Amino acid sequence: MKKPEKPMQPQTSSLPLALLQSDAFAALSAEQIATGVRTREIRAVDVVAASLARIERAEPALCAFVEVWAEEALRWAAGVDERVAAGVRLPLAGVPIGVKGRNGSRTASARALVAAGCVPVGATSVPGPGTPWQTWGLGSGGRTVNPWRPDRTPGGSSAGSAAAVAAGLVPLATGTDGAGSVRIPAAWCGVVGLKTTNGRLPSADRTGLAAAGVLARHASDAAAYWRCVRGIGAGGKHHGVRESPEAGRLASAGEEPESASAASQPSPPFTAVWSPDLGFADTDPEPASIAHAAALRLADTGLVRLVRPGAPVHLEDPGPAWLALRAAPDTDPTAVRDAHELRSENDRRLAALFADVDLVLTPTTPNAPHGHDGPGDRYSTALTWAFNLSGHPAMSIPAGFDSDGCPVGLHLVARHGEESLLLRVAAGRQRGRRAERQKITREQESKRESRPPCDGPSTVNAPSTTPPGCGCGRWMWSNPTAPVATTTWSDCGIWPSPRPWTSGGGC
Repeated sequence: MKKPEKPMQPQTSSLPLALLQSDAFAALSAEQIATGVRTREIRAVDVVAASLARIERAEPALCAFVEVWAEEALRWAAGVDERVAAGVRLPLAGVPIGVKGRNGSRTASARALVAAGCVPVGATSVPGPGTPWQTWGLGSGGRTVNPWRPDRTPGGSSAGSAAAVAAGLVPLATGTDGAGSVRIPAAWCGVVGLKTTNGRLPSADRTGLAAAGVLARHASDAAAYWRCVRGIGAGGKHHGVRESPEAGRLASAGEEPESASAASQPSPPFTAVWSPDLGFADTDPEPASIAHAAALRLADTGLVRLVRPGAPVHLEDPGPAWLALRAAPDTDPTAVRDAHELRSENDRRLAALFADVDLVLTPTTPNAPHGHDGPGDRYSTALTWAFNLSGHPAMSIPAGFDSDGCPVGLHLVARHGEESLLLRVAAGRQRGRRAERQKITREQESKRESRPPCDGPSTVNAPSTTPPGCGCGRWMWSNPTAPVATTTWSDCGIWPSPRPWTSGGGC
């Protein structure tokens, strides 16, 4: 990789170059990077070079990128440094991002991110020709694997974006969500995934089912994405889409709710209803239990109050309607008419539900990540594509891990136009998780002297099975950014290694 000539010299920094060259880079949020670049504590070219180095290290096994734009990215980064030196304020200065697919840099969302100072480093993988979109992404070197379990799919269709973010290659990556294509890979890779209100941002999807979205390790970074893109779709309409009073109040503050003044914010707790199946899905007990436990922890933050609806949450199965509308105009007219009738009925039920509550909470998927051969008879989209039909904004946040070590997502759905509410709740849950981790770390430190020494990590050649750990009974991927062909597992704290919290995971 050739760096631009006459690079700007960095000043003494709270983000030293050594940090960018270490595994700790994966822990940096987009906001931390942008602050360092804006204050000229670090150069954008150094940040992007660190991201490219991590991609080069991980790609032979991960296959998250179909194209890597090393020379172009370094030139763009040099341009960011020049603009910062000239006094231009860029909210996401120097943040390396992945864009979904080879044409991803042409989308309105990607252009808005570049205008905000982001630097695209490559095109992330999407399903290859003739492969089911929900199965696996086809990168430049083969199938995209799940960074947590190489023998499992990362989900799709934003497969590479989710894998790249989860592995710490980039802090942000764009996606599109037509049936769960942002939220499902976010859940299965253990990251945050936001689907915006259908029609609020420009979309090339002729059916109106797809919406722009983002994948991030930090909820605050998803909020930073939203601040950069939320104005570009003015005038975009979706059937039934409306800006609620809640969304209007948050937007009027000119900033995201986690940093807005108290006077401009509505008062929590926000009411939420839990449904494991939306009344029709065949949800496996384990992901339902893990997601429900996450919903209870979310209520513990005080931002959300779980309530019982007057009647059970029950939607009609949206699958046949989604498939008919996706295939139109080649679908039988009767099937299209039936699809519109089902959509209208579900819209009516959701309108009645959201008249009483602020949020609907479900597992993101009814099943765990499946193998690379496909999902079998189970639709992983069962709990997500209803909200592509209805157009509601939705978000997946990490809920925990199942017995096989696979991430599970908690699915949050809000009224049309209330992305800011989703982001506020997700940020509150992230703060709660941080406090939980600090408590666990303190407990682990206090137990070190009273427990036998750990023999150290075990190395497993991909595809791995359940991680062997060190015999302590609890395990953790100690270096989630390492090439997955030599995945290193250790226990979750006895072995004195760098903490694995940087990927956003946990036991």
